[in-house]
Parts: sequence; structure tokens; C-alpha cells
Amino acid sequence: MKEMTFMEHLEELRTRIIRVLIILVISFGVCYYFSTSIQEFLLAPLREAIGTQGKVVFTGLLDKVLAELQIAFWSCVALASPFWFREAWLFIKPGLYESEVRAIRPFIFVGFLLFIAGVAFGYYVIFPFTFKTLISSGVQNVEAMLNLQDYLLLSSKVLVFLGLLFQMPNVIIILGFMGLVTKYSLRNMRRYLAVAFAVAAAIITPTPDILSMMCVWIPMMVLYEIGIIAVAWIVHPYLRRKYLPEETSEET
Repeated sequence: MKEMTFMEHLEELRTRIIRVLIILVISFGVCYYFSTSIQEFLLAPLREAIGTQGKVVFTGLLDKVLAELQIAFWSCVALASPFWFREAWLFIKPGLYESEVRAIRPFIFVGFLLFIAGVAFGYYVIFPFTFKTLISSGVQNVEAMLNLQDYLLLSSKVLVFLGLLFQMPNVIIILGFMGLVTKYSLRNMRRYLAVAFAVAAAIITPTPDILSMMCVWIPMMVLYEIGIIAVAWIVHPYLRRKYLPEETSEET
């Protein structure tokens, strides 16, 4: 572990923030260049759901331009995730012991895979189910007129949020290696987090129906349980071998 003063921590934080901003600016330019293709990608599940029962429209002169800018921003957050994950790791790393660094390092790559898994889950599971439920409910034979900018902004936010949400097991494991949580504390917090997850699911789902909320709430609880299992099976044995080597060898 590298000892750093408070001012050195602030300087390191400032450096990492500047690098993250540079990364986001560059990726924003790339995403803006491909914004039309990204919009078509995001619109695909909605168009499949509405079929001939509706269409996507824009009602303001600036709607399409603003939609492109918003899509470019949220897309750049996802595109640049491996790089700002790395910057976050480099900021945390000096505060860890070498053994903790070796233990946590593999989960940085896992974090990126989990981010992609969260985005894929939202696009291929949440979106089709939610849109079909929305279109099929209520009065039939009514044409849907959906605003382009509103949909693109909502869908991109939901996908990025789900990508971050899927980091939960990874974050729990890292907190476990740092000694901030144990399987016992995580189990004690389960009931409170179940309520918090329900509130979060109600906020992020595109439609406020109970089925859509459950499609988000259940994966959140599953991810939390995976985190508890990972702490019990990976973190606790590792820390036991590290801090109680003699007792472990005797038991063996």
C-alpha cells in the first residue's frame, strides 16, 4: 500500500477526473459520428413492438438534433466504460495492499463484461417485453404516436443504468476484499435493499406496470444474492488463508 497525504489524494483525483473527461470527449465525438446508426439500433425493438399500429415522430425542429446529442452522450458513457473503469481502478489501487491488488485485478475485466451483460439484458429482454405489454394493453386499434427524442433519451438512460446495475456483484466482491462487507452484513441488509431495489425498479422501467418492475427487481435481487455467494465462496476463504495461515494449515 502506498501512503499518500490528503493533498496527494486530491491531486490524484483531479488527474483521474481530467483523464476521464478527455476520454468521454473523444468517445462523444465518435458516438456522434455514428449517432444515426445508434438511433436505428435503439429504435429496432420499439418498431418491432408497434409494427403497423403506430409510428415514431418528432414534434420540434430541434428534436432530431437534440436526440443525436443526447444519444451520443449516453453512448459515449457505455463505449468508454473500459477506459473510465481503468481510471477508477488506478485511483483506488494505491490505497490497497499488493495482495488485495492481485485479488481484485481480475474483477476489473469482469466488470466490463457485466456492463455489457446489463446493456444486453435491457435491450433483448426488458425492452421487447415492456413495449409489447404497453402496446397490447388498453384500447385496441388505436395508432401510437411516439416522440423520437423522449424515447431515445429514456432508452439510452435505461441501458446505461442497467449496465451499471450489473456491476453489483463485482462491487460487492471488491468491498469484501477491502473488508467493508461480509456475508453476514450483506444478509442482514437484504430486506432493506429489497425495498430500495423495488423503488429503483419503479423509477427506471419505461412503463410503471408491475410486470415491467418485476423484470428489473428480480435481476437486481439475483445479482445481490450472487454477490453474497461470491463473498462467501471467494472473499472469505481468501481472507482466511491470508490472515489465518497457521489455523488453515492445521485444519488441512
